[in-house]
Amino acid sequence: MFNVQNVYAEGKGMNQNGLMMQYFEWYLPDDASLWKTLKANAAKLKTMGVSAVWLPPAYKGAQGIHDVGYAAYDLYDLGEFNQKGTVPTKYGTRKEYLDAISVLQEKGIEVYADIVLNHKMGADETEQITAEEFNACDRNQMIGDKKVILGWTKFTFPGRKGKYSKFTWNWTHFDGIDWDQRTQKSAIYKFEGKEFDQEVDEENGNYDYLMGSDLDFDNPEVEQELYRWGEWYLNTTGVNGMRLDAVKHIGSSFYRKWLPAMRKIMEKELFTVGEYWHWDVNHLESYLDKVDNTMSLFDVPLHLHLHDASRAHGSYDLRTILDHTLVARRPMQAVTFVDNHDSQPGQSLQSWVEDWFKPMAYALILLRESGYPCLFYGDYAGIPNNDIPSMKTVLDRLLRLRKKYAYGPQHDYLDDPNVIGWTREGDAEHKDSGCAVILSDGTGGTKRMYVGRQFAGKHFVDEMKNAKYNIKIDEEGFGDFYVNRAAVAVWIQKEPKAKKTEE
Repeated sequence: MFNVQNVYAEGKGMNQNGLMMQYFEWYLPDDASLWKTLKANAAKLKTMGVSAVWLPPAYKGAQGIHDVGYAAYDLYDLGEFNQKGTVPTKYGTRKEYLDAISVLQEKGIEVYADIVLNHKMGADETEQITAEEFNACDRNQMIGDKKVILGWTKFTFPGRKGKYSKFTWNWTHFDGIDWDQRTQKSAIYKFEGKEFDQEVDEENGNYDYLMGSDLDFDNPEVEQELYRWGEWYLNTTGVNGMRLDAVKHIGSSFYRKWLPAMRKIMEKELFTVGEYWHWDVNHLESYLDKVDNTMSLFDVPLHLHLHDASRAHGSYDLRTILDHTLVARRPMQAVTFVDNHDSQPGQSLQSWVEDWFKPMAYALILLRESGYPCLFYGDYAGIPNNDIPSMKTVLDRLLRLRKKYAYGPQHDYLDDPNVIGWTREGDAEHKDSGCAVILSDGTGGTKRMYVGRQFAGKHFVDEMKNAKYNIKIDEEGFGDFYVNRAAVAVWIQKEPKAKKTEE
C-alpha cells in the first residue's frame, strides 16, 4: 500500500535530477494541434533530457477553442463534447490528449496536468443574487448597500448531458463574482450569506477573489464535487502529477486535505507544484507550512531577481541573486524557472527576463545542484506573437551540458558584483562529468575556482564557445576560468588534439 505520509518531508517529492518543460505559451495558434505535436516530439524531448512535461489546462474553457484554459468552464470536457462552439479545446481532442500522455509515459517522461479549481467562467445561465459590492483594493470593506444583481453563475453543461457527472453549479456554490449583467457593471460582488475564504494571501485585505465565479470552498457540496472530479480526472488521464493554479487565492486548508486524499486514492506520489505568485519568499514558506509541505512551489522570487538583473544591464549585484529565494531556503521544494506564460510580454504578470540575460539565467537554474528547473516553451520555440526568437541553439547546448556534465559536489564563488561562478566536481556514474560555470553581466573577467584534484593537469574548454583558449588545471585542482562581457562560459574537460608531426 502506498504511504502518503511524509512524501515531501522525506525528500521524495522532488525530482532532484529531473528537468520539467512547460510545453506551451500563451499565444499558441488556436488550431487544436498541440497534443498531436507533443506526441510527435516525445522522443526528442527524451533526448533533450526532459523528464517531465507540464501541459496546459486540458478542459473546455469559456472561449472554447480560443481559450488558453484558465477560464475553466467544464472540467469533465477534455475535448469530447460540443460546448462553447467547439468539440476540441485549443489543444485538441480528449483522445489526442490521452494518446499524447500515453506516448510520453512510454518514453519515460512524466506528465503534469494544470489544475484550475479557483474559479469557473462561461456560465450557461444567469441568476438573481443578493450581493454586496466590495472595495477592490480592500476586500474587507463593503461599498454601498446590498442589492440584487444578475450573475452568470448557473453551469448546467448542456452539451455533456450529465455524462461523467450529473452535478450542476448555481450561485450557492460560489461566494462572489465580478460582473452584474443587469447594470453591465464590473465590480467585486460578494453574495449575501457568504464570506470570502480564509487562509488566503492578505494582498488587498483578502485575496480570495481573483476572477469569474469564485468557488466557495466552505460549501460541502463544492468540496465533495472536487474530490469526485479529482478521482475521475486522475483515473481517466493517468497523469503523474499536477501544477496547481492560483493557490494563494484558495484557502490552504483545502489542498492540505485534498492532495493527500488524491495520493491515497491513486497510490502514487503525484508530484505537485503550486503557483503562489509573490516576491517575498516568506509568503511562500508560510504557505508551504500551512499545507503541511504537501507540495513544491515555483520560485517566483528567483524569477523576479533574474528579471531585475536583466533590466539592470550590469548594475545588479550578482552576489545577491540567490538571496531570499525559495531554492536557497527550501531547495527540495523549489521549482526554478526563468519565464512562463504569465510573465511573458502582454500577460498580467509580465516580468520578462530580457533576451541578453537569458543564457545566464538558464545556466543558473540548469547547471546548479539545487532546485527542479522548468524550461519554458516560449524560450525554446520562440513567441511569434511578440517577435521573440527561439533560443533553441543556446538552450540545446546548456541542456546537453546539464545532461552530461552537471553532477557531483558544488562549490560556489558568488563573490563579485558582476562576475560569479560555481563548479561541479562530477561523479563516478557519469564519465568525464564535472564543469566550471562563470557568468558576467558586465565586462567579464577571470575567477580562480576549484573543480577537483582528479582534474589536475587536465585541460578545460568553454563549451559555450565564448572563450577561445584552453586552460590547464593546477595540481591543487584549481583553474583560472574566464568569461567574456555579458556572457556565460561553461568549462568542461577536453584534451586538445595532438598536433600531427611531419615524417
